[in-house]
Amino acid sequence: MTAAFSLGGCSGGSDTPDAGLAALHLRDVTLPDQQVIKAEVALTPEELQRGLMFRETLAADRGMLFIHQSEGEYPYWMYQCKISLDMIWMDKGKHIVEIARDVPPCPPGPPEQCPNYGGHVPAMFVLELAAGQAARHGLASGQVISF
Repeated sequence: MTAAFSLGGCSGGSDTPDAGLAALHLRDVTLPDQQVIKAEVALTPEELQRGLMFRETLAADRGMLFIHQSEGEYPYWMYQCKISLDMIWMDKGKHIVEIARDVPPCPPGPPEQCPNYGGHVPAMFVLELAAGQAARHGLASGQVISF
């Protein structure tokens, strides 16, 4: 999701460990407290746009890692997302540069009424976790996330 359009915050499919092709796109992401998250990777424009749409649940040890081609200001939104999320933006050095905590799903209605979150600081990566996980793991600007 570029500055021209907002990226999604949600993705279809199951979040079980052996959910077919989705399991092939998992990457270990290590938070600063050494907690390992299994993150689905979004690379293509379609994956970046779909994100976690339609997902009913997201386990505490799961997430989605969005990888952009270059650093930029990437606002995200929660259109057609059914769960609340924490969104963590990182620069090309994987330093946290911005966090949106406990972001709720969009209210029912047209997509234009869905607010954007983040995208105020140049970032190359965005990690989405279940709401509350950023606080639980003490995530803060300047910390490094490994993957």
